Amino acid sequence: MKRFFSSLALALALGLIGTMHASAQLAKWKEGTHYDVISETASKKPVVKEYFSFFCPACYQFEPLVVRFKDAIPEGTKFEKIHVNFMGSASREIQSQLTRAMIVGRAMKDEETYNAAIFNYIHKQRAPITSMGDVRSLFIVNGADGEKFDKLAKSFGVNSLVKKNNKAIDDFREHVTGVPTFIVNDKFLVTFSRDRSMNVDDMVDLIVWLTKQK
Repeated sequence: MKRFFSSLALALALGLIGTMHASAQLAKWKEGTHYDVISETASKKPVVKEYFSFFCPACYQFEPLVVRFKDAIPEGTKFEKIHVNFMGSASREIQSQLTRAMIVGRAMKDEETYNAAIFNYIHKQRAPITSMGDVRSLFIVNGADGEKFDKLAKSFGVNSLVKKNNKAIDDFREHVTGVPTFIVNDKFLVTFSRDRSMNVDDMVDLIVWLTKQK
């Protein structure tokens, strides 16, 4: 009996600690400061969407943090990069071609490698991308098969995913006023810049916490 009450006390204590931790997190992250609610309903499954542009220097600098987000989010949570086409530093046509390039890299099951190559080409090598031919050459230099690239770039599957990417832009365009922008569960707009005291660990914690909210 004594062992039973000891186990009960331990369970209650652990439950109390869990409740206290949840309450502390709730108090730490505040609507209007750390995030905005932009929809009445959340997505059916947890998802983190990063709206970004290959032409955006801040997005390039944010890439290591994006890796932290991907590693930290709970199992079953999808992380999706949405490439925007409204940056003023490049034509809409070139931006759309880079959207297609990102989707081709995704279809090749090596999106991170090719995304990194595009980012480095633009921001590290300071080289211009003027056509899909430039993108194709960049992929080949980084290990892609040229014929496979051509086939995927024109495929129905890639076309469908490009349309899905662009729909995701239209769905939240009024809230995506700059990049990078993070929207969690199609309901929460992350607002890192309002709290200057936040560090990298805080940003990761906030993203993880929001994935668990409905």
